Amino acid sequence: MGLHSAQKKHFPLQGIDGVVQLFDAELRKPEPDLALLSLVLGFVEHFLAVNRVIPINVPGIRFEPLEPDCPNSCFPTVELGMISALHERFTAQIRGAVDLSQFRRPAGGSSRELVKKVSDVIWNSLSRSYFKDRAHIQSLFSLITGTKLDSCGVAFAVVAACQVLGLKDVHLALSEDHAWVIFGKNGEETAEVTWHGKGNEDRRGQTVSTGVGERSWLYLKGSYMKCNRNMEVAFMVCAINPSLDLHTDSSELLQLQQRLLWLLYERGDLERYPMAMGTLADLEDQEPIPGKESPFSIHLKAVNSAKKYYNNEHIYPFMYLAGFHYRHREVKEALGAWAEAASVMQDYNYFREDEEIYKEFFDIANDVIPTLLKETAAADEMGGEGGVGGEGPEGADKDQSKQMATFSALQDPDCFAHLLRFYDGICKWEEGSPTPVLHVGWATYLVQSLSRFDAQVRQRVSIITKEPELQDDDDQSSEDPREGRRRGPRRESRLEDQTSPQAATASASPPAQPPNQPKKVAARRSSQGPRSGDVEGKAKSPSPDPSSQPPPSQPQASPTAGLVVAFQSEKMKGMKELLSAAKVNSSAIKLQLTAQSQVQMKRQKSTPSGDYTMSFMKRQRKSL
Repeated sequence: MGLHSAQKKHFPLQGIDGVVQLFDAELRKPEPDLALLSLVLGFVEHFLAVNRVIPINVPGIRFEPLEPDCPNSCFPTVELGMISALHERFTAQIRGAVDLSQFRRPAGGSSRELVKKVSDVIWNSLSRSYFKDRAHIQSLFSLITGTKLDSCGVAFAVVAACQVLGLKDVHLALSEDHAWVIFGKNGEETAEVTWHGKGNEDRRGQTVSTGVGERSWLYLKGSYMKCNRNMEVAFMVCAINPSLDLHTDSSELLQLQQRLLWLLYERGDLERYPMAMGTLADLEDQEPIPGKESPFSIHLKAVNSAKKYYNNEHIYPFMYLAGFHYRHREVKEALGAWAEAASVMQDYNYFREDEEIYKEFFDIANDVIPTLLKETAAADEMGGEGGVGGEGPEGADKDQSKQMATFSALQDPDCFAHLLRFYDGICKWEEGSPTPVLHVGWATYLVQSLSRFDAQVRQRVSIITKEPELQDDDDQSSEDPREGRRRGPRRESRLEDQTSPQAATASASPPAQPPNQPKKVAARRSSQGPRSGDVEGKAKSPSPDPSSQPPPSQPQASPTAGLVVAFQSEKMKGMKELLSAAKVNSSAIKLQLTAQSQVQMKRQKSTPSGDYTMSFMKRQRKSL
């Protein structure tokens, strides 16, 4: 019971260095104490973000300035007495409520009944009424002192409680917007232990196989993260919420999170945690630490991690990368990364519970991209007026090169091709899904974005309609609503398929990058070929690894060679002629984009309505 002497010697924790030293010591152990570390982070976050007060006359709490000349930047001293008391209270609560002798213990580890019992203990300790998506309720400090936890905080608390009971096989499982636990031999068993959404929909104890089989993004088709103890520590670090309000963050919490993520990254504990690497890269992009790895390099490692370990089924590594390029006004690279995210998304089915990623794509398509193209057009006009002889004496070559790249983005057919691939992925995502994705709001901004490109630029992109190869057995296995989607549409004319195989390969190849920039995420994945992680994929998977160097025989060396985009979705195939017309026909494009696809109509005729009975609710996104 209680803390060990080796843990107590680190207290009191003074400043960020003291917290980092405690984490470093715990991470060197085979079993870092999740409860202790979560209580420490919750304590610090409470007094820096929740109850941020003037650091004087606070009973029992001392504050130390992070910088001698800046009294407003203070950090609470973490005393042993308070943390030890909270730790003992948590361990006593768990051990007093769970009698291990009453549960069978399979040879491989814990039983489902035991895991369910632990989740019951955490669940029943929560307040009966509180706003489940409020900030700063993800740590055990919030559970012990306020009996409140958010959804992912409940899953983490269950894992920490199982560690207190000595159940070393129970670990955290994470998708990009949900958490549950794995247990048993090699983590083969799964169990829901928390809710998802705004309601307390109770699925605790159930497996996640249904969500995996439905191909919903929430469960990543089974390519979710199976955490070890150090990855669970990384999860609690990523869950730090530095926000004071909607517009202000705690600089002290940001520094603490950045230091702890660097500790985990340099130890190799983030190798299988792409979202944690994305968070670190974003922090480093805002406030770089001298001598550390560049944010762009970390973003590429996150993308490679998703490809290597998770079958390239994760969306957020590309979202983080696109955000990096967007902040640096690298238009073509940002569009390419968003197109990659959409091409990964196209192999999922959209359910109501996937609303968080829907909102991400909705904001990108209907706000971020239109704004980016509008700003690019404005910059282009300014550059055209003052571009001749307008070099300033202080202008650096690098800044001028980036400015010229921004000016020319709307004249670059690669940017238009990325935009088309982005919308093609969204339309393909909708096909075969029980819930529609696109509506007239999407169509309005698609027309606006298309209109930014001149007809000459749009006509430099050749569009082909890619037909699926699996056309046999059309009448077999038609009961599965997803099977027809994998085979593809049957009514599409093959008239456009007379393009040469070399052109089809070129359609998925990323454009040549400027010599002063690394390779950007701009590859097109085929939904019919192997995933990007399958290095054996040849003709069926023409798209290379977006972060790898292009092969020397790429046909995209010259812009005059032409750029080819292969459409996968029925809606974009139907707009083929409209997209290259001299004038953008807004009415026709809106009708085509908002029309119900042929594939969806077939699904609704052949699929009983009872096949999709799960009603899900949306939630505010929490970083995992």
